[in-house]
Amino acid sequence: MRSATQRMGVLIDDLLTLSRVTRSEMRQETVDLSAIAQSIAEELQETQPERQVDFVIAPGLTTSGDSQLLHQLMENLLGNAWKFTGQHPKARIEFGTSQVDGKEAFFVRDNGVGFDMTYADKLFGVFQRLHSQDEFPGTGVGLAIVQRIAHRHGGQVWAEGKVEEGATFYFTLK
Repeated sequence: MRSATQRMGVLIDDLLTLSRVTRSEMRQETVDLSAIAQSIAEELQETQPERQVDFVIAPGLTTSGDSQLLHQLMENLLGNAWKFTGQHPKARIEFGTSQVDGKEAFFVRDNGVGFDMTYADKLFGVFQRLHSQDEFPGTGVGLAIVQRIAHRHGGQVWAEGKVEEGATFYFTLK
């Protein structure tokens, strides 16, 4: 009963975040995504210091946008990478950029459980999950939040993956 109540509380919090992301006023400023990624990586490692995770974060990646929203986006993507590499003895999580169709795209890449590309379109829907709650806890709202934040910044988000080889989540911002 307690765990169901806790899950419901987390779900309500996530839905409130999704609502706030959609309606909050945006404040444009220069945002150091590399520094945000490094800070989140350190926080994640503190939660499970016994895990062997190699974080590779490209330095000096900045953009213009709302720092709170972009922190939330990075927290969700890096948190997912952390969660889905949890069973990997030598996990690797990367944050960087690459050129996609002539545009710079940021990415978060991991060597975790990955996913079947057949289901890539479902990833960003609210309550869409490719894994059971027992396998990987979560509410199914995190990637929907990521997508809304990217869209609010005039950008896009998409993913590529292979089962048992990992996933890469790309996002662009204007």
